Formats: sequence, C-alpha cells, structure tokens
Amino acid sequence: MEYLYDKQVNPGEFIEIAEGVLWLTMPLPFELDHINLYLLEGDGGWVVLDTGIGTSTTKSLWQRIFGQLNAPIVGVIVTHLHPDHVGLAGWIADTFNVPFYMTQTEYFTARAFAAGRNGATNARDRLYYQRAGLDDALIDKLTSGEGNGYSSVVSPLPISYTRLKDGMTLSLGANEWQVMIGRGHSPEHACLFNQKKNILISGDHILPIITPNIGAYSTEPDADTLEDYLSTLPQFKALPEDVIVLPAHKLPFIGLHERVDMLIAHHHEHLKALLDACEEPQTVVDLLPVMFKRKLSSRNMVFAVAECLSHLNYLHHKGVISRSVNYRGQYEFKSLEAKQLAC
Repeated sequence: MEYLYDKQVNPGEFIEIAEGVLWLTMPLPFELDHINLYLLEGDGGWVVLDTGIGTSTTKSLWQRIFGQLNAPIVGVIVTHLHPDHVGLAGWIADTFNVPFYMTQTEYFTARAFAAGRNGATNARDRLYYQRAGLDDALIDKLTSGEGNGYSSVVSPLPISYTRLKDGMTLSLGANEWQVMIGRGHSPEHACLFNQKKNILISGDHILPIITPNIGAYSTEPDADTLEDYLSTLPQFKALPEDVIVLPAHKLPFIGLHERVDMLIAHHHEHLKALLDACEEPQTVVDLLPVMFKRKLSSRNMVFAVAECLSHLNYLHHKGVISRSVNYRGQYEFKSLEAKQLAC
C-alpha cells in the first residue's frame, strides 16, 4: 500500500487531491481524533461529502472553509448515519438550501436515532448487555442515560432527501460518480467511484491502518453484520488496482485490492480464534480478550461487545457454534464438534 501524503491536512484548511476534489479534516473528541471530509466540484459550486460531528468547533471550522472557497455550496452527500459523518449535514444543507443525498436505510435510521426512545423502556438494552455477560453495575452505567446522545451531536436532518441507490450514477456537474453500497459497518453505506478520475471515496467501509467497527448492537442483537460486511467487500476488487482511495479516517492511499484482502483476512483470523476459544462454553465477556488485547473503557465496551457479538453471530449462523442461555441469563457459545468454518 502506498500513502499519498505523510500527514493529515490541518483543520480549517484543504488540499486539492485531484481536479475538482478537495480534502479537509475535522477534529473528533475521541481516541480516533479526526475525520476526513471531501468537497466535490458540482454544477456551479461545491458538494460537501460528509460533515463532521455537530459541535460549535466543527461549525466554526466549516465557516472558515466556506470563506476560502471560490464558489458556493450546491449539495450535501452523507455516506452513512454515524454522527461524525452526518453531524452537520442538516445545518449545511438547510443553510444553503441545497439538495441532500443519502441512501434510504441510512436516512430513515438516522431520523429514528434522532427521535430517541420516545418513552420506550430500556429493558431491551439491559437484556442485550445481560445476555453478553456484563455485571449489573456496568449495565446500569451503560443504560441509565435519559438524554439522546445522538441528537446532541447531529443537527436536525432535512425533511426531504435525494436517494442514493447501489449502481446509480450521480452526476455532479460534469463529473459522474458511481454509487457502490457497502454493508456491515452501517446498514447501507454509500461509497462513490469516479472512473475518469480513478478515485474511490470509501468512507468508513474501507479504511487503511485501522478496521471499521462491525457490530451487532442492541437495536438488532441477532444481526449478521459481519456477513453483510464480508459479502460487500469483494466487489471493490473489480475496480482498478491503482485507484486512489479516499477514506474517512487516516491517509489517502493506493492499494485497494491488497487492503480488501487484508480486511477479509483480519476478520477470519478473529473468527478462527473465537472458534478455538469456544471449545468450552464461553460468554461474550469471556471472549473479549480474544479479540481485544487492551483495557476497555466503558465507552469502548459498547463497541467491543457489539464487535465480538457480530463475529459470534456469524459463526452461529454458519452452524459451527451453538448458543444457549445459562442460569444467569447469559449467552454461552460452544464450538460444535466436527464443524469447521469455510474461509
């Protein structure tokens, strides 16, 4: 893999990666401390692709960017619903009164998350963590919040949108971008490929250095999100080997085919390790050290449990491990004799 730059662009600035494609970053208040965003030349101005988290800091940085551009904002595209991508999409789209593009599942899921529980009980969240094997004190900590953390960092979404569909061509001025859908990290993640420029905007679906979180969360605890992810990665190897990949995190790179193979191999390594570890019955919490070698904070525990469960769901759906509920109400997973995972 070859990286095109040796460092991130500074927040509030941008770099022209190719004619009509600008790269910028916004800070994030997490361990992963940045997100890459892009501006694409459209009809009479610039189209924003992903927006950063919805904070006053990000707003002020965007206002600085707007002041440096040679043309107005004429559209907003969001790859998927996570707050660091959609956080200021509504604010930008409505401020400039421009078209807003998103896939259907991502748009309506984002609307649902923004609405919050609407009075629904948190009993299903508690059951999810109980099934995983967490203790009552940590379950209380993870489920006791009354506010809506999502809407606190995501500006209200526009009440109408233009739907992105797999395989469609999105015409932005003289530029044509093919929509390619990836699943697993989020339900219907949009990637964009421009054949003429030989550029793939991969969002979070394909990242260098780090791997996207693939989780089965309390909203759909039995989801086979890893199958979704692994089944939507190979299509990208049909693109040219030397395509320039613009990811949502870390540095732009060349080496798409190699990275796809590495991501698939990474998950199969985890699957094999989990299968070996389940020779005796194990809970999700028992298995966290198999996948994660570092101490997990309570915030990281949410993602770690979901990631581990997604791999266990994959093995369960493949019929190579069993799942039962023990006397403590926790799932226990056990490898089935004479069953092997086909890689």
